[in-house]
Amino acid sequence: MPRMLRVLFSLALACLAADTALSQDIGTLDPKPLPPLANPDDPNLPAKQLFARKLKPTEGPAQAIGYYSKGCMAGAQALPINGPTWQVMRLSRNRNWGNPRLLAFLERFSAKVPKVSKWRGILVGDMAQPRGGPMITGHMSHQVGLDADVWLTPMPDHELSRAEREQMSATMIVARSRLDVDPKVWTPSLLAVIRAAAQDQEVTRVLVNPAIKKALCRDATGDRSWLHKVRPFWGHDYHMHIRIKCPPDSTACKAQDPPPESEGCGKELAWWFTPGVLHPPPPKEPVKPRPQIKLADLPPACRKVLDEP
Repeated sequence: MPRMLRVLFSLALACLAADTALSQDIGTLDPKPLPPLANPDDPNLPAKQLFARKLKPTEGPAQAIGYYSKGCMAGAQALPINGPTWQVMRLSRNRNWGNPRLLAFLERFSAKVPKVSKWRGILVGDMAQPRGGPMITGHMSHQVGLDADVWLTPMPDHELSRAEREQMSATMIVARSRLDVDPKVWTPSLLAVIRAAAQDQEVTRVLVNPAIKKALCRDATGDRSWLHKVRPFWGHDYHMHIRIKCPPDSTACKAQDPPPESEGCGKELAWWFTPGVLHPPPPKEPVKPRPQIKLADLPPACRKVLDEP
């Protein structure tokens, strides 16, 4: 494998390993505020340190600003922690914020889930911080309020306690071999829930582990036009990452190129299971840490978002 590919794989695996671990990290019943910054105006300060300290959204119209992995948001709304067909997890992270269109999608999607599956509803993981932006732990995206993690675990038949929300783990869907899903946990309801998410007109992508994509390609029947939105990616063993389109009224939102129209069940999926990709060899030289996003790297409007009271 060329050195550049090894480096890219190592970077991706490192980031996604952290992201996957984060999704299952146990929360706390007694979250502590971050200490004040000694020099918040330092231009070399990582932007995540600034956005992580904003505990409330800005007022005014909702706006997604920038790209999913390099931006922020104004006028965010919080998804209520309990709904008829959803419950929010890991409340100590304060990441149940998003653009109103994301909240509308989650309410609409969760209401559809009991109609197409045996699930009572969904468990919602990380969305975004109150003002979006880079997060101090995990997630390279989730910055503009248009991304949400939904656990691949059905909502239980009772309202979860705070302790349960912080400590319980999602279901591991991928088999130990990493070549397929675990047949003990893979069910028609799981397929139906992922399909319902991908079929929504607001959704542009659903990221899942390649083994889950493989199972979807094998088991989906009837209309398969939604499969092209479900994209295989490292990690995502326990949850699916749902991304919606830029809202029409967010003129500063940078859209992602649409996914290919093909189902994605052929050679492009088989590539994920080749030895060099499934188990990439370690790089011969240490991989340099990924550069931290600074405030100057974000759209200029993000400085105003931070400065708002």
